[in-house]
Amino acid sequence: MGKLSSTERQYAAVVLVMLCAAGIAMAALGRSDTLGVHGLLVILFAGGLLYPVLSGLYESEPTEDREASYYDDPIKVGIVLSMAWAVFGMFMGVWVAAQLAWPDLAFDAAWSTFGRLRPTHTSGVIFGFGGNALIATSFHVVQRTSRARLAGQFSPWFVLFGFNLFCVLAVSGYLLGVTQSKEYAEAEWYADLWLVVVWVTYFVLFLRTIARRREPHIYVANWYFMAFIVVVAILHIVNNLALPVSWGHAKSYTIWPGVQDAMVQWWYGHNAVAFFLTAGFLGMLYYYLPVRAQRPIFSYRLSILSFWGITFFYMWAGSHHLHYTALPHWVQTLGMTFSVMLLVPSWASAGNALLTLNGAWHRVRDDATLRFMMAAAVFYGLSTFEGSFMAIRPVNALSHYTDWTVGHVHAGALGWVALITFGSFYTLVPTLWNRERMYSARLVEVHFWLAIAGTLIYVFAMWNSGIIQGLMWRTYTEDGALAYSFVDSLVAMYPYYIARAFGGLLFLIGAVVCCYNIWMTVRSVPLAERRESDVPAAVAVPGE
Repeated sequence: MGKLSSTERQYAAVVLVMLCAAGIAMAALGRSDTLGVHGLLVILFAGGLLYPVLSGLYESEPTEDREASYYDDPIKVGIVLSMAWAVFGMFMGVWVAAQLAWPDLAFDAAWSTFGRLRPTHTSGVIFGFGGNALIATSFHVVQRTSRARLAGQFSPWFVLFGFNLFCVLAVSGYLLGVTQSKEYAEAEWYADLWLVVVWVTYFVLFLRTIARRREPHIYVANWYFMAFIVVVAILHIVNNLALPVSWGHAKSYTIWPGVQDAMVQWWYGHNAVAFFLTAGFLGMLYYYLPVRAQRPIFSYRLSILSFWGITFFYMWAGSHHLHYTALPHWVQTLGMTFSVMLLVPSWASAGNALLTLNGAWHRVRDDATLRFMMAAAVFYGLSTFEGSFMAIRPVNALSHYTDWTVGHVHAGALGWVALITFGSFYTLVPTLWNRERMYSARLVEVHFWLAIAGTLIYVFAMWNSGIIQGLMWRTYTEDGALAYSFVDSLVAMYPYYIARAFGGLLFLIGAVVCCYNIWMTVRSVPLAERRESDVPAAVAVPGE
């Protein structure tokens, strides 16, 4: 707390006391309902943070000039939280994958059924791991590319811890059986309202930092990060408009009826992929890949073209999730058309990344960290091609509701999102903690091959499983009856489900190796010489 002024410490104390009061109100109104349990969690969360704030409330004022250095403490905590969520979320993923092969692993308990554990996996990985990684790297990139310190001392902590409180409420709610039953948006109304407050603070903080930049140019990575923040806010608010049963109950019901609810949900769901799992991580790619390769981005114009193409085309693509449903046929066709068009801006970014490595392929050969980023760009190009292909109505007739979709999602989630995050962390950690290097280059290499092997085993198993499923479900006898029952298809899937769990286990082991390597880097690697250039600019440059 010594780096906060007395006014900022008082402000933090007031916010935490208000959060405690909100938790008490939730506990009182909810009583035996899940809302009451979450009220107690909020009290514990706020109380745990309030203790160090009050302990240091009357400490002396910071002595150093804070504007003379970047604000990296929230970034460090964000990386730690991201990796903790990675291990948790991936462990849950391996568990639920194993349940498909060995159902007894649910242990005949309500909280450990597939339906409750599965959203803890998706939310833990997407929001816990991915969200914390995006917050941490966006804080780092916007400061370095703007040559200005974050425009706030308390607000970065509010965004970071506030977002993690949302993740805790969401995941614990799923285990308790509370869900909106919306893909990637299962958290209930009070958690959603809290996330709006946190996300608006994040948006204002990011915008203020760019506004006080000391570089006239806004680097393209910040364009992607800003698109991620703004569009996710819009998606979250519109999709989660709901009315609670009462102020004392966790359960709520969406305001959108029938097919409109499905349309809004997949407008949200596919754009969550577009702007949470694509735009933000492209921001990472466009900053950390050139830094690690020690090469400028191949084409800055191509990166801008890709930005505007993704921003416009993705907004219309969500309805391809609803082929052959009650959604109007022209809306389905619109989604299919824009999904195919998305291939252009998506491959523009993937190609831009790979062409940046021209003249640096010897680095890719020798540097596993750079190989993470190269492989991520390859998987990004492959999964975006596959997504456009699967959006075509005749292809979707085979792939929909099968494991092929699961394989496609994990080609992007494991091959693109996780790999670019690990590569960015391996680049960032030694710099952030001022260390000479990562603790073990060999462990980075081991992690890379575990991640690649796990991803390929998982994805190929689901591709095979999905295509077999689709073909079995549409095979008829000469009499026009189904040739296979649903149970027959499950029996055929059994070996692929074992392979799926094994691939996920390899990826989880790789994440644990990464955690150990980061921990040992911080603890035992010698300090590097402080770079004089890694400080904010002293003189402001007029913004354009």
